[in-house]
Amino acid sequence: MRTLIKNYRNLTAGHCGSGAMRNLLYHYCNLELDEGVVFGLGAGLDTVFFTAKGIDPPFMLFGRGASMEADLANTLGIDYRETAQPDNDLAWQEVREEVIAGRPTMLSGDIFYLDYRDFKIHFPGHRFVLLGFDDEREQVYVADRTDVEPQTCSMGALRLSRNSPEGLSSWNTWGKFHSTVPRHSLPEACGLALHMTVQRMLGLDKSQHHAMEEFQGGLGNEVAVGLAGLRTFADQLPLWSERDNAASHAQYVENAIIKFGTGGGFFRDHFAAFIRWAKVQRPDLVNSDTVGLAEQAAAAWNDLTPTMRDLALNPETEGHWAEAREQVLDIYETEYSLFSHLADTVL
Repeated sequence: MRTLIKNYRNLTAGHCGSGAMRNLLYHYCNLELDEGVVFGLGAGLDTVFFTAKGIDPPFMLFGRGASMEADLANTLGIDYRETAQPDNDLAWQEVREEVIAGRPTMLSGDIFYLDYRDFKIHFPGHRFVLLGFDDEREQVYVADRTDVEPQTCSMGALRLSRNSPEGLSSWNTWGKFHSTVPRHSLPEACGLALHMTVQRMLGLDKSQHHAMEEFQGGLGNEVAVGLAGLRTFADQLPLWSERDNAASHAQYVENAIIKFGTGGGFFRDHFAAFIRWAKVQRPDLVNSDTVGLAEQAAAAWNDLTPTMRDLALNPETEGHWAEAREQVLDIYETEYSLFSHLADTVL
C-alpha cells in the first residue's frame, strides 16, 4: 500500500517542535501564528542541564522544556494528546492508521537515525510529521523543518529513531488532535503561557524537572532546570577545562546554542519574538522593559557562541573558560531580572 497526504503546508522553521506545531495548527485549526509566538505560547523556554553516562560529552544542555507541544495545546484550549508506545510494531500500526485516515501525525525520535538528515550526534527529542508511507519500497514520507517538500526515510531508520536502541529514547511518542477549535482567545492563551513560563523558570513549577528525570531514565546523576539549570551550567563550565575532552564540551555548547535547531540564541530569539507579540496582546502584563530584557538575553546567548567556538579550537586556554563563565553568569543575571520582572505582573 502507498499513501501520501498532499494538502499539508510545511513551512521551514528554526526549531523542529515549534515549526511542526505551527504547521499542524494551520492544518487542523486554520490558525496562522509566527513560529516564535507558537514557541512562547507553548511555554517552551527553559534551561535544562543534566549529566548522562555513555555519551561524549557526558551531559546535555537544552534551551526548551520537555512538554512545549502539549503545553501549547493547553494554553490555546485545544485537545491535543501525546502518547508513548513501547511496542514498536504497535507504535507503527497506530500512526499508520492515522495517515491512512488522512491525518498528518506528529512524531518524536532520535534525529541521528533519520537517514535523510545525516545528523552526526544523538538527539532523542526531534519532532517531525508523518505524511505517508510506501509498503513496497519500505519508505515513509515526513515533513521536517528544513524543507518544504516531504522527505523520504526508510522504515527501518524511522523505527530506530522512534525508539532508540541506545542512550535516551522517546518511546515512540506521537501526537493527535482530538479537537480543532481553540477554546481560549489569543490574549487568554498569552497570559496562561506567561504564567507557566515564569513559574518554571523561577522553580515554582517542578513539572519540567520531573519530566527530565523521567526522560533521562536514571542515566544521569544530576538534573537542573529553569534558572537553576542555567546556574548549574555556569558552575560546571570552568571544571571542563581540566578534562581531556574539553574541546568536545565546548563544541557541544556552541552547537546547543545556535546549531541544533534552536531558532538562534538558545531559543531566546524565539522567546524575544514572543515577548514582542505579547506586549501587543497583553500590555497589562508585558511592557517595554520586559521586551528589552528578553532581547538582551537573546543577544547575550548569541554572543556566547564565538567564545565557545574559540574554546573548542583552543581548549587549553584557561582564561577563555573563565571568560565563558562570566558571560553565562551575566546571562543568568539578565534572565533573573527578566523573570522577576514578569513575576510582578503575571503571578
